[in-house]
Amino acid sequence: QVPLVESGGGLVQAGDSLKLSCAASESIFSGNGMDWYRQAPGKQRELVATVTSGGNTNYADSVKGRFTISRDNAKNTVYLQMNSLKPEDTAVYYCHCRDHGSTWYRDYWGQGTQDTVSS
Repeated sequence: QVPLVESGGGLVQAGDSLKLSCAASESIFSGNGMDWYRQAPGKQRELVATVTSGGNTNYADSVKGRFTISRDNAKNTVYLQMNSLKPEDTAVYYCHCRDHGSTWYRDYWGQGTQDTVSS
């Protein structure tokens, strides 16, 4: 089973909305925080939003008030609702999870989904 499978990207116009989904295997979803990262052409990958296993969230300043991260523990799925999209939001978006124990950790990444916002 692929650990993280993303869906929901696409081409939209500025001001539109998109919702990304990331289905995770139960073994890594349960008890771990989940993140969304993005990487624009020629730029480093950056953290966009985080949701802890308890549901607490955190956002990059550039997306606060426009993006919402959430998780459905029954479905082992994390979402990223993106509203009021801007051309600078254009990037490949990646779902991420760090599975960990007391002495180890392992990072899992989704395959990436391209989101393009036209002006």
